[in-house]
Amino acid sequence: MWAIVSGAMLFSVLTVTPLMTAHTHEDWRWTAPILPIVVDSAVVIVVRLDSVLARLGGRGGPWPVALRWMTGAMTLLLNIGASALVGDLVGVAVHSVAPLLLIVTAEAGLAYRRALAAAVKGLEEREEETRQARETAAEKREEARQQRVRERRDHEAAEARERREHEARLIRDEAERQERVRREEREDRERHEREEREDRERREREREQQRLERERREREAQQQKELEARQKEERERQARVDEAERERRERSREQERLERERAELLTLGPAAEKLPEAEARALVKRLHAAGLGIRVAAETTGWSVGWVSARYQELRTPPAGLEGAAS
Repeated sequence: MWAIVSGAMLFSVLTVTPLMTAHTHEDWRWTAPILPIVVDSAVVIVVRLDSVLARLGGRGGPWPVALRWMTGAMTLLLNIGASALVGDLVGVAVHSVAPLLLIVTAEAGLAYRRALAAAVKGLEEREEETRQARETAAEKREEARQQRVRERRDHEAAEARERREHEARLIRDEAERQERVRREEREDRERHEREEREDRERREREREQQRLERERREREAQQQKELEARQKEERERQARVDEAERERRERSREQERLERERAELLTLGPAAEKLPEAEARALVKRLHAAGLGIRVAAETTGWSVGWVSARYQELRTPPAGLEGAAS
């Protein structure tokens, strides 16, 4: 059966692959053998599982039958597809031989397996009945023999019982003596082990106490370091706060000074006449430092807006010597 299945699978792959190649995009033609292999693999799975079920005396129900016929029909249609498309009846007949043979072989093989399983089971049942009959007869003979043996043993046992009781007393006395010796040795050994264990536990407690004391000292040292670090950090933070407060007060005083300077400059009002250049330059410098605008400076000094703008630009641009020194 497996020879037929293998031949049909090989024939199916060789027959269906050209059909799949002709109906597959050329970029995927290398996948043409996959479909016949998958379908025939399903046939192999069905045949194999039917074989196992038949050997175990089980039935798979309707689904294995549906799968078996579906895969057989698929194999038949794929094999005769190329011939049927071109109307080649001879080709259809020739290429349907392997699929039909595979379908009928699968069904016949299943029937053969079930029949063989039933026949083997019947033979095993008859052999089991024969074996049980032989075992029953042998058991009866064995019971008679054992009865005779028991009677003889009872007689011998009655004679040997007293001897065994005497020997048992001797053995019991010896065992009690040996037990006392073993008990004394065990007690000595346990006492020695207990002393060693207590000594070991004492040393371990001492080591543990030393470890705990060492850890305590380390924790205290670590806590002291952490305390000193926190104190240092607090002092630094307080110093930063004091520095920030001092800078704030300085900025506040500077702001107040600028406000007074601005108010004082604003009280000067427009100049009645154009001030001398040196005096005008000094006044422009003060107005620029106070943050007053160019037009206010022009009105206060009596000079033109252009001249005042040039002086403001000079005040905003550092001299070339200062730029070189800064760089």
